[in-house]
Amino acid sequence: MTHHITAMLKAHPGGTGSEDKEKLAACIAACFQCAQACTACADSCLAEETVADLTRCIRTDLDCADICAATGAIVTRQTGDSSAIVRSMLEACRTACAVCAAECEKHAHMHEHCRICAEACRRCEDACTALLESLS
Repeated sequence: MTHHITAMLKAHPGGTGSEDKEKLAACIAACFQCAQACTACADSCLAEETVADLTRCIRTDLDCADICAATGAIVTRQTGDSSAIVRSMLEACRTACAVCAAECEKHAHMHEHCRICAEACRRCEDACTALLESLS
């Protein structure tokens, strides 16, 4: 997936900003992968017999999915300078991923979808951190 992301970043006629292109591509991929994992986890939680016990998990999944999708889209855009927005979104995404991962980890021993989601959230959290550090 990062191959296509990197190719699109390189094809941008205005070039890209000063951020590390590999970290940027990895962050974009991690955001969209996490959004998918969180959406799937929320849907899986809704299908569980113990759905009432998973309300908080569903909520954090859906919040994280929306934040990750928005962050992936925003950091993909390279036209103009929006560094303050990019930094804020990366921070928000990192926080949402940490909260969602912690919640899913509580259920990971019982639900495989929560384990997978928690892993995706931790990868995205790390990718956002790496990109933020490269912007400093």
